[in-house]
Amino acid sequence: MSVGAVDIDGVRIERVDQVLHVTLSSPANRNAQTPATWRRLASAVDFVTPDVRAVVLTGDGASFSAGLDRQMLSPEGIAGEESLLTLAAHDNEVIDRFIRGAQSAFSWWSDTPVITIAAVQGHAIGAGFQLALACDLIIAADDAQFAMRETSLGLVPDLTGTSRLVSRVGYSRALEICASGRFVSAEEAVTYGIAIEQSLVGQLAARTQALVASVLTAPAGAVRELKMLLRAAEVNSPIDQHRAERISQINRLAELRGVLQG
Repeated sequence: MSVGAVDIDGVRIERVDQVLHVTLSSPANRNAQTPATWRRLASAVDFVTPDVRAVVLTGDGASFSAGLDRQMLSPEGIAGEESLLTLAAHDNEVIDRFIRGAQSAFSWWSDTPVITIAAVQGHAIGAGFQLALACDLIIAADDAQFAMRETSLGLVPDLTGTSRLVSRVGYSRALEICASGRFVSAEEAVTYGIAIEQSLVGQLAARTQALVASVLTAPAGAVRELKMLLRAAEVNSPIDQHRAERISQINRLAELRGVLQG
């Protein structure tokens, strides 16, 4: 089954069979992100219906995402949106609410029980890097360049990317990447554990499709339970994780019992 693509605020959402495709669709500005982009990305979770088993995130054009639209850093900002400079004049409660809203576009990719995959080509800078990190799995084209450039602007990464980067590469490497703002190549990204695979640019779509097929081979219920179990393992104590394993297996056995009895 295919559901026609809807392209709003630089984000295209399309359903093909059991896979939801979310595409950053503003190649003219290298898929730079604005608050409108974030609102649309946050709403994409509403398309993850029970029969969706995977979400694939891509970017049109030569770059995955160049990060924050630089107009957001100018006094005039973007029409209808709060610029970061005018935002800074508000009290902390208003600033906190703005950032919390932006973070909602990034948090659901790991919170959803279905597997999320980012296929990254070209630049993934700042918010672009953090959006890729929000996904469970990253495939990097051989021209991919990841960077956290926020500190060069006197800011810090605040779109859920700090814990995800530390989880993948460790504290020291995360500090070095973020403090220097340097570019991390696709080869380095695989070596550090940011990406699981490097692909030729021309083969990125095919390699992503093959990865999707591989994660759809197991029963949907088992994969959903597995994702939540492994996510919990990142923060649980051993005792709590052992308990979570028992609960998950009880759930799986109950489902299998129902299938056999049915």
